Amino acid sequence: MNDALFLTDKLACDHSLSLEEYALLISLRDAKSQQYIAEKAASVRKTIYKNSVFIRGLIEISNYCKNDCLYCGIRRSNSSCERYRLSEEEILSCCDEGYLLGFRTFVMQGGEDPYFTDAILCGIISKIKNKYPDCAITLSLGERSFESYKRLYDAGASRYLLRHETADECHYAQLHPKEMSFDRRMKCLKDLKQIGYQTGCGFMVSSPHQTNAMLAKDLKFIEEFKPDMCGIGPFIPHRATPFSNMPSGTAELTCYLLSIIRLIHPPILLPATTALGTLDEFGREKGIKAGANVVMPNLSPSCVRAKYELYNNKLYSRSESAQEIEELKKRIRNIGYEVVTDRGDIRLNK
Repeated sequence: MNDALFLTDKLACDHSLSLEEYALLISLRDAKSQQYIAEKAASVRKTIYKNSVFIRGLIEISNYCKNDCLYCGIRRSNSSCERYRLSEEEILSCCDEGYLLGFRTFVMQGGEDPYFTDAILCGIISKIKNKYPDCAITLSLGERSFESYKRLYDAGASRYLLRHETADECHYAQLHPKEMSFDRRMKCLKDLKQIGYQTGCGFMVSSPHQTNAMLAKDLKFIEEFKPDMCGIGPFIPHRATPFSNMPSGTAELTCYLLSIIRLIHPPILLPATTALGTLDEFGREKGIKAGANVVMPNLSPSCVRAKYELYNNKLYSRSESAQEIEELKKRIRNIGYEVVTDRGDIRLNK
């Protein structure tokens, strides 16, 4: 047995490796080890979730952002970005349509838009929960204060996605402007857990300046933090950012890391992300076969979907569109899985 297979078996048994072992496992990736770990990860997820794939209705509420992250297409200094902001009525209408389509989790995602104060968001969240008490509300709205997170939680939001982007402080500084703080990002994640949210983190695969040692830190962070959700996707450059000429990541490495994360924390909710589907026509299917169990079709109004362009050529139509749910179900059924109408909570007791 080669070293990669040995380390995979060790990880599947212990759910832990050293930093050096994580880096070695990444460096040893080849076709054989990729297939081996994917089969292990798929087996683990099936013992917990069987063949279920959970759907979330993604509502991209605003592409205004006060931050200037070097990799992001909606960064504040991108003057070519056509900005938009959904009204409360538009957001509630998205939920109405999504509920009829079978969605039982709504994900409100956006840039860090100061317009969306606690009062405005709490009003929207309360109305969604009052109308659809059987649904879960997930937020992905960036860094806020402990008090803000608590107000949104008390209003009815139960999940929060905040990608850490990298667990290496020096690397974080290479991806973000000086006014953004690695320590603050980590504090926000801890605050979310303390409040009681199902908390999600995540990182970009093959982001500029990333090394295997940095990826190993990401994996160790996930092992120790034990998030309920983790969103990872390949880095894809955007033409209006300082990283416009940097190479994209690969679907293969992304899927390999999905498998590793599944073995680190077996109950975790792992999306097959839009970025993975953008990079590879069958990226979503490959992600699910590697251990992912969540997909997030777009419920945003069709007139704004192209404007939420975090990276070049971001998909927002066909199976990325919530209205094409039957096509999505068919594609997932073709690889032996089933999209289910379910809140899709993490199953920690299995």
